[in-house]
Amino acid sequence: MARTGNKTLQAKLVLLGDMGTGKTSLVLRFVKGQFSEYQESTIGAAFFTQVLSLTEATVKFDIWDTAGQERYHSLAPMYYRGAAAAIVVYDITSMDSFVRAKKWVREVQRQANPSLIMFLVANKADLEDQRRVGNEEGEEYAKENGLSFLETSAKTAQNVNELFYEIAQRLAKAKPSRQSGITLHRRIQENRRLFCCA
Repeated sequence: MARTGNKTLQAKLVLLGDMGTGKTSLVLRFVKGQFSEYQESTIGAAFFTQVLSLTEATVKFDIWDTAGQERYHSLAPMYYRGAAAAIVVYDITSMDSFVRAKKWVREVQRQANPSLIMFLVANKADLEDQRRVGNEEGEEYAKENGLSFLETSAKTAQNVNELFYEIAQRLAKAKPSRQSGITLHRRIQENRRLFCCA
């Protein structure tokens, strides 16, 4: 396949979910290749960027990692509005976090843009012996609600890069004319060319 990766997409990506589900650990594993057993709770939100070069395009992620504590819940719409993609995370060892993930999914589906790419992510897959939420439960819920589903482990890096690459590929394949929180950097140069020589 010929490389046509001259298109650069800037995409806002937001992570949502209960406190302690491993949202920050997933982002740090993806962005820095690091994992810390004791990750401090995020206050408000944390911001990261990461660039992925695909065959179709270069995707620059603006990643908003939101705090899971209840007191920060009201700030979340500020982060997921205008997002091109959302990752709703729950912890496979906590049924409560799965219940909360469903609430996040409903909220985002109600308020975010309709072309949003949304993944339901079951994190901490390395803790199989402590599992409280079956893989089938997560998969079934995702299918019923039009979401993509993936089990990950920030600790072992299982499916972490795959998750972000899959989102990047879907964004690259999406038509840029759709309102999906994607900004094309080339637009400025293209406009300039319109006023130049034919």
